[in-house]
Amino acid sequence: MRSQLLRASRSATANIAEGWGRYHFKDYIKYLLNARGSVAEVLDHAIEANSWNYINNDVLNEISTTTDSCIRLLNGYIKYLRKQNESNG
Repeated sequence: MRSQLLRASRSATANIAEGWGRYHFKDYIKYLLNARGSVAEVLDHAIEANSWNYINNDVLNEISTTTDSCIRLLNGYIKYLRKQNESNG
């Protein structure tokens, strides 16, 4: 469980970094969507960890709040990039 959680969290940041290095908005957006999926995976692993009593409800709530914030930020950035892509294309 720990290794899956670490991989998902590292994947989220790695996708953001890799997307940033891309030239086109569409490529960057694709990587941001992958990052969003990895953030959702972190939350899923946390829910699973809570169900097995590896983490308590307070920790789960903190992770849930943080992942929700990350997803909202990514959604906003994706929306911004899509508008930029439309205005440039």
